[in-house]
Amino acid sequence: MDSILNQGHEEGPVAKAIEKQTAKLPSDTFLWAAVGAMGLSLALQCLRQKHISLFIGQWAAPFLLMGIYNKIVKVEGHD
Repeated sequence: MDSILNQGHEEGPVAKAIEKQTAKLPSDTFLWAAVGAMGLSLALQCLRQKHISLFIGQWAAPFLLMGIYNKIVKVEGHD
């Protein structure tokens, strides 16, 4: 079934290089990065640094998405 899904599709050299490097990181690295971004955002809100707090707070979602991508690559592999 995998051959049907991946028919004619191959990852580019940039994606392969990124996957090779990020696969070396533990999956919880991205989770802790997201929690850290939220904590730093909260601290900045308490210090009344609203704009920078909102900017850093928005990093949590991309960190979590990178963690999901990393986990998928580890479980399913790449080309």
